[in-house]
Amino acid sequence: MKKIIIAAVIAVAGYFAWTSPTAGEWIYQTATDVEAKLYGLEQRGVDIGELEMQTYVGGNPNGQAIVMIHGYSADKDVWPRFAKHFLDDYYVIIPDLAGHGDTGFDPSWDYSGPAQARRVAKLMDALEVEQAHIVGNSMGGFITGWFARLFPARSLSATPMDPGGVDSPIPSDMGKMLAEGKNPFLIQTTEDFQRFYPMTMAKPPFLPPSVLAAMAEQYIARKPELDAIFPYIHGRDGLLDELAQIPVPVMVMWGDQDRLLHVSAGQVWVDGLPNGRLKIFEGIGHMPMVEIPADSAAVYREFLNSL
Repeated sequence: MKKIIIAAVIAVAGYFAWTSPTAGEWIYQTATDVEAKLYGLEQRGVDIGELEMQTYVGGNPNGQAIVMIHGYSADKDVWPRFAKHFLDDYYVIIPDLAGHGDTGFDPSWDYSGPAQARRVAKLMDALEVEQAHIVGNSMGGFITGWFARLFPARSLSATPMDPGGVDSPIPSDMGKMLAEGKNPFLIQTTEDFQRFYPMTMAKPPFLPPSVLAAMAEQYIARKPELDAIFPYIHGRDGLLDELAQIPVPVMVMWGDQDRLLHVSAGQVWVDGLPNGRLKIFEGIGHMPMVEIPADSAAVYREFLNSL
């Protein structure tokens, strides 16, 4: 029934405005808001002192907590279809990081991995959560690693999913572009977005053309902000020399078709960790929790059950 309602919202709105970016933005925001609420996730602003983090919170308040951290340029809406598989048993916390989503951007904020990890700790403090399992994708995986490094006593486990933070033995498509001075995330035209979007996932979920057009416009509008954030997460605060100091159980997940961060970095992570394991998803790209939410959630649950 939930899937039928969500599909109806998208279908009806899309029927009236199939290609309009304005309609696409409404479709996306409405569908994601409805979906999160149907799963039992509530959005709230959480004051952490420095700023207010807009956060989805839901699930079992008596269960162990899971914090889910999105990647660079993304937001909390990449997680609900993955998160729904844990809401019966776990207390789920999904923030918009500083510089992203509804939390917003401020040029004075520090967007480095360690700074964002400390904000996650402050968010947990504000929600009165002492310990949590941390799972993060891409930049969120990088932050997950830093959280486990800085706050091992508060980390029940860490699951970086296609994470940044270490160099890959084989360069990714994005790595090759960056070496040429081109950042695929910095979108200036619709054509730039059309080249970039297929790099993010090998099996993306269906989105109407109007939603994709709206996403392109958002990337174009956010280019100055994303340009300001990128130096904080690229080429600094690397985790290679820190991995040996992460004592918590770590499950590294990766899609073998990842074009943004090459899967060969997964073995680098595991080789450097005292207690790490690696799961590679065949035929999947940079965002397993979006591409195969049920399958990746099943692997994650198996990991949690093993602890």
